[in-house]
Amino acid sequence: MKKLLTLLFLFSAVTIFSQENLKGKIIGKDNMPLEGVNVYYDGTTISTISDADGKFSIKYEPNANSILVISSMGYQTEYLSGLDVSKLLNITMKISENELKEVVVNNNQQFTRAQKLKLFREYFLGKTSNAKSAIIKNEDDIKFKYDKKNLLFTASSDKPLVIINPALGYKIDFELVIFEVSFNRFSINSIDASKNFYGGVSRFEEIDNSAKVLKKREKTYQGSQIQFFRNLANTDWGAKKFLLFKDKYNQDPTKCFKITKEGDFAKVELIPQDKGETTNLNSKNMVTYNLLFDKKETSRISFETDNFYIYKYGNNSNIQDILFSGKISEKRVGDMLPLNYGIE
Repeated sequence: MKKLLTLLFLFSAVTIFSQENLKGKIIGKDNMPLEGVNVYYDGTTISTISDADGKFSIKYEPNANSILVISSMGYQTEYLSGLDVSKLLNITMKISENELKEVVVNNNQQFTRAQKLKLFREYFLGKTSNAKSAIIKNEDDIKFKYDKKNLLFTASSDKPLVIINPALGYKIDFELVIFEVSFNRFSINSIDASKNFYGGVSRFEEIDNSAKVLKKREKTYQGSQIQFFRNLANTDWGAKKFLLFKDKYNQDPTKCFKITKEGDFAKVELIPQDKGETTNLNSKNMVTYNLLFDKKETSRISFETDNFYIYKYGNNSNIQDILFSGKISEKRVGDMLPLNYGIE
């Protein structure tokens, strides 16, 4: 699990190429070609499937730094990065090991499955109007565990979660890698939760692009994390966009962040504001700012790293070291847009 999470947050050096297609071949047991394997960039609508010969071709986006996911039922999912478009990808998929998991029947279980599902929907899909209309088609595949000793609630699924989001017009296949909610006391109520985290890879498929849906997508994008990082990379600030504050005082972003553009991505370096402020990578809660979007939505962002990269789509390195709270953090999978939203 730790190895996979490291991969999800992997940052690798990339080289600028003209737009080309990445090509490859997928085989399984006995070197037999695999047909119908899903090939997609994590968090985007960019996807394809392998043909009868196991071959595929997909758009190559070197500066997007998005993980290429190779996924098929019955096989272990492959995660690839640092790809070379000049070379044919030869991928051998391994059959999933069906582990017999011990089932413990506890007649004294204090929390019902309905209570666990409620908590999962709240922290995974969210509580916004978009999230409330979203449906997980295969909720029965979700397994829950509550570690009473450590007050830790976890969820997992052997199959990708199939999410239908009618508000934003997407079908999302989400491979859940980790889902955790920590509590202050033995409870299943979100009011007692102290920390939560989820992660995985996702594939978007458009199912509705009506004018109403397109308008809702744009409204959802406004004030989102993707917009914040794109604006930060382009030094695009303003009253109708994001404003930066330290305590109650408006800050000049150019004196807080050093932005170095490198093709389609940018390197961001935090500039210390106080004499006692450190730029040691190992220091925690190094810099915290308040954000104000469109003069009404307040959030907070904390950086536990002194530099990171923002790629073409607004995705970024060191994602585990950049923490949001407030309005911007309310948007979860139920408000998630493809990383390539608004970018051709």
